[in-house]
Amino acid sequence: MPRIGADIRELRRRRGLGIREVALRSGVSHASISLIERDKISPSLDTLAAVLDALGTTIVGFFSSSRLLVAESPFYGPEDLPEIGKASTISYRMIGSRFANRAMLMMQERYAPGADTGELFSHNAQEAGLVTTGAIEITVGDKTRVLEAGDAYYFDSRVPHRFRNVGKGNSEIVSAVTPPTY
Repeated sequence: MPRIGADIRELRRRRGLGIREVALRSGVSHASISLIERDKISPSLDTLAAVLDALGTTIVGFFSSSRLLVAESPFYGPEDLPEIGKASTISYRMIGSRFANRAMLMMQERYAPGADTGELFSHNAQEAGLVTTGAIEITVGDKTRVLEAGDAYYFDSRVPHRFRNVGKGNSEIVSAVTPPTY
């Protein structure tokens, strides 16, 4: 994961905010914010979003203006795919994190056995994916289908949807979301 602490600290200082004020605004403890700023811990996606919201920006805005997005190469190895999910249940590894002004979110998704995104949810985007391993039950609106390796999907993300691994082992998807939500 790229080191983001110095960029978050600089953004906080430019806003004229102390760590405790950002903690109050974000609901994230001041100790955690301090550790994030010193790159002692890597925040979860939800924590990062809360801190950045308290600083008046979004994840997309933060990374779009960050020095971290100077792509030295158009190629990415496994070590270059930051984890933006929870690796033990539903892993989302972002492809192209260094690419400035990304027009899509491309991910390698891995669902542990029984992993479920939970209640139906929606967001303003379109998404597509190809199941590469396992069996994923996908619900979009009132339609539900189990997709296996080689099956694919494409839908309007404003329609409530959810994903659930119904296979015995890990299931994997390569997916894209546009516009990018992270």
